[in-house]
Amino acid sequence: MSTTDRPKARQSQLVTTYGVGSLFPAGDESFMIVGTDEWDEKWCAEVEEPRLARSLGVRTFRAPSVGSRRGDVPAVRFPEFHYCPKCRRLDYFYRFDARKMECPDCDTDLTPSRFVACCENGHIEDFPYFKWVHRGHDVVGDNHRLKLTTRGASSSLADIVISCSCGVPAHDMDGSFAAGALQQIKSCSGRRPWLLGVENDACEKPLRVLQRGSSNVWFAAVRSSISIPPWSSPNAQYVTKNWHILEHLPDAAITAAVEAAVKSMRSPGLSVEGVLDQVHRRKGLSPNHVPTDADLRAEEYRALIDGNDGGSHDTFQCFAVDVAPELRGFVRQVSKAPRLREVRALTGFSRVTPMPTDSTTPHLARLNAEPRDWLPASEVLGEGVFVQLDDDLVATWENSAFAVDRQAKLATSLERRAAESGIESPVAPTARFIAIHSLAHAVLKELSLDAGYPVGSLRERVYADADQAGFLVYTASSDAAGSLGGLAALADEQRFAQALVAAFNRASWCSNDPVCSESGPSGADGLNLAACHACLLLPETSCEHRNIYLDRVALIGTPDRVGEGLGRDLLEELEV
Repeated sequence: MSTTDRPKARQSQLVTTYGVGSLFPAGDESFMIVGTDEWDEKWCAEVEEPRLARSLGVRTFRAPSVGSRRGDVPAVRFPEFHYCPKCRRLDYFYRFDARKMECPDCDTDLTPSRFVACCENGHIEDFPYFKWVHRGHDVVGDNHRLKLTTRGASSSLADIVISCSCGVPAHDMDGSFAAGALQQIKSCSGRRPWLLGVENDACEKPLRVLQRGSSNVWFAAVRSSISIPPWSSPNAQYVTKNWHILEHLPDAAITAAVEAAVKSMRSPGLSVEGVLDQVHRRKGLSPNHVPTDADLRAEEYRALIDGNDGGSHDTFQCFAVDVAPELRGFVRQVSKAPRLREVRALTGFSRVTPMPTDSTTPHLARLNAEPRDWLPASEVLGEGVFVQLDDDLVATWENSAFAVDRQAKLATSLERRAAESGIESPVAPTARFIAIHSLAHAVLKELSLDAGYPVGSLRERVYADADQAGFLVYTASSDAAGSLGGLAALADEQRFAQALVAAFNRASWCSNDPVCSESGPSGADGLNLAACHACLLLPETSCEHRNIYLDRVALIGTPDRVGEGLGRDLLEELEV
């Protein structure tokens, strides 16, 4: 394959969209990104974020390699079954002309199989075509040549027919996507083709047939963190980068070493006092304390409220602006964040059913065969707007009968989904989270209209623990499009007020009403209430919770309970 023909992906996509274990489409070919055991570290730049690294139990992060043929992220062909579009032969690709990826009889380019078989433990294998067509029959002889043909009547599975040269009756693919379709044909073989040379796992999970391009073939488990003071300063960045040296220096030698290093570097924002402070701070951290995701969020929330001017060399700049008089009582603080840095790390993945992103979840598939002291990650630089709601208002609302009733509907739906999937039921979201998450979606959509960014380039970050009531809308792009300057400017007093009022205006009516507002649990696995593509749903890149746990009615109330939504007081005052 020539340099120009090689498949390409953005660096950030190799963490969030096409990470380890995922299927990467490249024209008429299909590949699987292999585990980090095969990645060449010298081509993978370090990405430092000590708070997140401690939380995930690794030393550092590394970005997927780019810009060098030898340093490309490695991949293998998958699925292995291919067919010839001309003679319709169906076989493993290495039984054709594997060098040219052509059928030797027809000189026609091969097409990868559309179907794969996965289980909830993350295993994946080719669809068992041979066993599918031979089910219920004895396998006689060694002369078996499979064919895949289509009847041409429709594009349904019943129109795709698998046959064998041994003469057994042909079978179509109808019913192959049913939950128990392979139960009597084949059990999960525990294959992990992304981990080269690794033996198969023992697995008792049933196989599910999926199209190789469907979204539930690979769910990324991504953890992220925003760099905040004091870890966002140039001094902290220097210490993190050189910590493998500084941590072993005796106290008596550190000062002299730091003075010499700072003097020779002459980097803006770097000072001897600042570096020494960071060294002592890092050495004072307890090695037994592993911060959770909730701990990281709490620190970020406090940093966003406190703000930080930081200077031009700090990656975190945030300061409060005036709140419009008409928003007081509903919004406590609005902050402009002209500079933000976020690190997103891939901790594992799941298939068929998305799993919690906690890296300790046993169902998450591994990224490597042997333990490594780093995880793949991407760095995002940009800007944002932070909004803190009135804590007393939110606390009062979430204890109301209306809020309890809305939350209970989602909790019941979540329990039913877990029971049907045979997994442990996760903790249901609180009414506070549902409302703040829904408001973040409504505001993000409105801000995208004026910020100069497409909606897919903006992202939410929700802070809704018991003592939190806020959200951050920020740029989610890893290139120059993430710092155009148009988003942070919308934090200004009147511009944000106009955006919030417009968000409530749009939330008060959906083009799918009354069906949208009056329906019960809907959407993915019934984990939304009043939310659809016409009102609250966002592109996948914008929502950190996969577009679930949304309810527009929690903000505006229902026609017969208008005054019971979270925004009731604001709606009355503005007469929205």
